[in-house]
Amino acid sequence: MNTPPYARIAGDIKRRIADGRLRPGDRVPSTRQLARDWGVALATATKALALLAQEGVVVAEPRVGTVVAEQGGGRAARRPEISGSGRMRERIVRAAIEIADAEGLPDVTMRAIADRLGLATMSLYRHIGSKDDLVLLMVDAAVEDFPLPAERPPGWRAAFETTARLQWAAYRAHPWMAGVTSLYRPLPSAGLAKHTEWVMAALADTGLDATTKMDLQILLYSYVQGIAANLEMERRARAATGLTDEEWMSGQEDRLRAISESDGYTAFAAFLADLGDFDLDLDRLFEFGLGRLLDGFEKMIG
Repeated sequence: MNTPPYARIAGDIKRRIADGRLRPGDRVPSTRQLARDWGVALATATKALALLAQEGVVVAEPRVGTVVAEQGGGRAARRPEISGSGRMRERIVRAAIEIADAEGLPDVTMRAIADRLGLATMSLYRHIGSKDDLVLLMVDAAVEDFPLPAERPPGWRAAFETTARLQWAAYRAHPWMAGVTSLYRPLPSAGLAKHTEWVMAALADTGLDATTKMDLQILLYSYVQGIAANLEMERRARAATGLTDEEWMSGQEDRLRAISESDGYTAFAAFLADLGDFDLDLDRLFEFGLGRLLDGFEKMIG
């Protein structure tokens, strides 16, 4: 008689507990994670965890999730970090960053990280609670690779230039970062918060109201993020097409020429003739735009 899928999932978790891969207090995979790993419906994964709960193998912990119960049943205290767990967390985060840098953030999975480190997938959950937690740690680590100076330079403009250039350097090294946060749902990153602190300290004596200060901070951050978003889009496009940006543009020359030679595009045609060979250098464009942005800020701040 075939064993139903939910029972196979429950049996696998029991084996992990029996051989020590999961211990009392360890978080077990969520229903979504189980559904992905086993290729089953959420209802099937939910039934597996419900069976384990009925048998006293796992218990639900508020704000934590489902964890392995103590032997004999009952709630299990969260197991304290074992010696060296901080170093293991750092290894996990760095492995995740390496995958994201090379393949993009969607390819960062617990399974991919475990394969890179030569570990069992479920062992990672002893150190990282969820994918959201992992992304937050990745951003903090990436930002901290380009730390702010110990001393803030005098004047708001020099401070703004410093924070913008360091953020740009972080995006340059880790293009996936540009897609992990939005203005409506800012990431609660300690690393990024240091840059907000830097900006607010630079504006402290300007006499601007709090709303204006926040607007300036958001505009500065959005400018850097907006330019940086093109880095990840180009990485994805190259992976999808196998073409560099120069090769892709070469393939569009006939179409652009046809547009410029059609009626109603005389200014565009004259512009293309004057432009000649244009090299899109994002670093140059970033510096050019940053200067013009801060020139505008200066009219307001003085």
